[in-house]
Amino acid sequence: LWAQMTVTSSFASFIHAVRPEHLSKTVRQRSKRMILDSIGVGLVGSTTHVFDIALQYCRLYSSVAVSSVYGKPGVKLSPTLAAFTNGVATHSMDFDDTWHPATHPSGAVLPALLAASQMLPPTTKPNGMDFLLAFNVGLEVQGRLMHFSTEAHDIPKRFHPPSVVGTMGSAAATAKLLSLSTAQCGHALGIAASLAGAPMANAATQAKPLHIGNATRLGFEAALLAARGMEANPLILDDIPGCSGFSAFYSVYQPKPLSTPSDHHEFLLEKQDIAFKRFPAHLGMHWVVDAALSVRNLFINYAGSFSPSLIRTIVLKIPVSKYINRPFPSSEHQARHSFQFNACTALLDGEVGLSSFTESSIHRQEVRELLDKVVVEHPEDNVANFDKMYGEVALLLHSGDVLTGKCDTFYGHWRKPLSKESLLKKFRSNASHVLPEEKIEAIITMVDNLENLSDSSQLACSL
Repeated sequence: LWAQMTVTSSFASFIHAVRPEHLSKTVRQRSKRMILDSIGVGLVGSTTHVFDIALQYCRLYSSVAVSSVYGKPGVKLSPTLAAFTNGVATHSMDFDDTWHPATHPSGAVLPALLAASQMLPPTTKPNGMDFLLAFNVGLEVQGRLMHFSTEAHDIPKRFHPPSVVGTMGSAAATAKLLSLSTAQCGHALGIAASLAGAPMANAATQAKPLHIGNATRLGFEAALLAARGMEANPLILDDIPGCSGFSAFYSVYQPKPLSTPSDHHEFLLEKQDIAFKRFPAHLGMHWVVDAALSVRNLFINYAGSFSPSLIRTIVLKIPVSKYINRPFPSSEHQARHSFQFNACTALLDGEVGLSSFTESSIHRQEVRELLDKVVVEHPEDNVANFDKMYGEVALLLHSGDVLTGKCDTFYGHWRKPLSKESLLKKFRSNASHVLPEEKIEAIITMVDNLENLSDSSQLACSL
């Protein structure tokens, strides 16, 4: 079957055949920004309770402990468990990057590659360019798979996307780093499909970070199994009537072959940049926060200060999306997935940051009083799609006056990317929670010069 050109075999051929020279300067630069940001959110994520639970679990079962753990110098785990733990750290605060169609691409791929680079013997250590290429293979596979279904373009309702396409991307990336054959690359994808999928019902719980941890770990394991001779359905990505493969994850599925890489191959990252978050919450929150900050400034100019007693009603105009419409969140993870909480926090404090999601901040009486004033509306033109949605916050005052703030594109969105200075500021702030300044600056330099790194495992060792 591998001799026939199928959708699955085209992906396998691409993974095996793609070379560093196929990466444009734009793709290299954008992917290095993603790597740096992902490491940063993983480092700050290593301070969370859910990370501690994952680490304690993995230390019980780690045998060949050779791979590093975010924010824990001196701690080593077996490669796949290190990937799992670092994946959990990356998504523990919902601070990781987001792509379109919607998924968190870096966290599903980077931890597996970091762990794999330390696993390989000294004579076969991949260099930095090999690492960067494998990372981009993982991104490209995720992006191409999401374009198989129009359903993937909207904010998800059934499966959390990184648990689906992320697992496949991890398998593809590690298969590339491990130099698997074309057939083995295809089998890695087939095995990964049997390890993929997690329900959206676990959003806003401690279980959601496991989706990224499992995606990066299980994709890694799929590649390792394929390397040892395990086989899977060679048509896993094709649309075979009566016997679902990867199509089982989508109600609408139209797969397309991936062309053999050439000098003219355009990676999706070239056309579709990434969104980086300025604060640790679901991406949708960034629209309502910027809208809330805008109307807050209007209100202060109107009243002289922010005086909640003057506000009768707070109207949020947001898309329909059940799992991020949470009127009264009671936990850190619920608060990160609440339009209402993030809007009210921005109104009250003039900012949203790491400290906004502590227990004491969430349960403040002042926040509760503002939440009581919130009314939600769902305009028909405000669709649940990260490329089309907007956030609007209106303050209806007791005086009868109405003040309105609206955000169509927040700073950090792919249409308004973070500057290099803003991205470095975020990384330094996140990393400073667990690393000294000299290590932070060394990581920045290493990622910036990744193409010239002779041994990519040096990056993992620096964490």
